[in-house]
Amino acid sequence: MRLLLPIVAGIVATVAGVLAPAALPTARAADCPPVEVVFARGTDEPPGLGRVGDAFVGSLRGKVSQAVGTYAVNYPATYDFLAAAQGANDASNHIQWMVANCPATRLVLGGYSQGAAVIDVITSVPFPAVGFNAPLPGNVPDHIAAVAVFGNPTAKVGLPLTVSPVYGTRAIDLCEAGDPVCSDGDNIPAHSDYVNSGLTNQAASFVAGLL
Repeated sequence: MRLLLPIVAGIVATVAGVLAPAALPTARAADCPPVEVVFARGTDEPPGLGRVGDAFVGSLRGKVSQAVGTYAVNYPATYDFLAAAQGANDASNHIQWMVANCPATRLVLGGYSQGAAVIDVITSVPFPAVGFNAPLPGNVPDHIAAVAVFGNPTAKVGLPLTVSPVYGTRAIDLCEAGDPVCSDGDNIPAHSDYVNSGLTNQAASFVAGLL
């Protein structure tokens, strides 16, 4: 398994900033869920929330009384860092659109593996080596209830989302023991064990406590 840090470096070196929200139809209040999970799947997973995202959302729905909608970040999820940059832009566009059109919806951001790197970029985890940040606009954090990421490559270099000055107190950044993508371990199968290990359920409990 290739580690994803080169992909993260490529994202921050390539994305000059996040795009403005795409021109989409205005939502009606009835179209706006009380809670929406915006989740970026991992590398090589088919389009959708991915296995980790599906497990996380399923667990969260069992822990809260509100209806939970979902948005699967639309990006190729290949090893090409330009694909992950597309994911950062797509996620940012959708989040900004939701804030503008569904201001009462509480947003939960999440990602697994390369998808976690996408969330890192849009929530402004700093990358001092390249001096780059791609923050969401200043009005967005008030609408984000929680952030949950799994197998996050920036955690390997000491930058988990829990250190974010903006999102840290409402973030959970989980790394399975020995996962080489997010730690100094060398247990490659650990990177595929976030569902069976119960960490998606742990994240759902944390997020439910913030909703």
